[in-house]
Amino acid sequence: MRRREFITVLGGVAAWPVSARAQPDRIRRIGVLMNLAEGDAEAQARIAAFLRGLQQLGWTDGRNVRIDTLFAVGSGAETRKNVAELVARAPDVILATGSVSVGPLLQASSAVPIVFVIVPDPVGAGYVNSLARPGGNATGFSLFEYGIGGKWLELLKQIAPGVTRVAVIRDPAISGGLGVFGAIQSAAPSFGVEASAVNVRDASEIERDIAAFASNSSGGLIVTASGLANTHRSLIIALAARHRLPAVYFQRVFVADGGLISYGPNYLDQYRLAAGYVDRILKGEKPADLPVQAPTKYDLAINLKTAKALGLHVPNTLIGRADELIE
Repeated sequence: MRRREFITVLGGVAAWPVSARAQPDRIRRIGVLMNLAEGDAEAQARIAAFLRGLQQLGWTDGRNVRIDTLFAVGSGAETRKNVAELVARAPDVILATGSVSVGPLLQASSAVPIVFVIVPDPVGAGYVNSLARPGGNATGFSLFEYGIGGKWLELLKQIAPGVTRVAVIRDPAISGGLGVFGAIQSAAPSFGVEASAVNVRDASEIERDIAAFASNSSGGLIVTASGLANTHRSLIIALAARHRLPAVYFQRVFVADGGLISYGPNYLDQYRLAAGYVDRILKGEKPADLPVQAPTKYDLAINLKTAKALGLHVPNTLIGRADELIE
């Protein structure tokens, strides 16, 4: 377990936003549970987006709020240990990333308010009663519907029409990993594609299974959302390049790091919006009454340099739709 506290002090009471002066005198406490390693640049970018959102609402770490951030990778003992530690500190609210964090938190406490981000199908996972009326001690921001798996297949066939086999990299320990893979399997026949799963539990397994998959021709990859996929981001991108496998990713950061194409919601925006729900809970509202929000904007990013290295021609229709082209 690794712990890091972020303390930002702004000079001058006169510079405080009006909303900050309205806050209670006592220091409030926020717990943050991340499903990435502390040194991961993506983890730091997400925390920074959350802190900016809080500051805009008048909450400054070290002045009127204390933020305890714990980092863990995967879904094992380290996550459960972090959950127990955060709950024991009796925070006013906890920000939780992904299903791998939310499930153990809800098992540990039905009282501590939880705001979650990047969670697919929170109703199906049993985290909330409904999107409109969560009903318990958790609410937040969903990631996407499982049907996005069909969109990823469509993009893969558009950028690499010759693909007839797809390996779906997923975390089998979370509901999103199972649900999205099921959606891709269902959609695969309509695209003339056969789908198989590659589990993302550890680096050696990923490397072994992708190498075995790539031993036959006409293959491609779809990388589905999970903390472990982010942890093994560099390895997955390198393996796709080594085996010349066109790959669709769930998040832009993979494309920025050399992946081919991504389509999905803006993750940093979810952390910014989560600050608003944390603010409302600190001011007295209950998670049960705050509806779960779905993403409203999806971004398409394409790495043209990677496409060229793979010998792929990117259709003008895709280029015209892209929100970001990396050259």
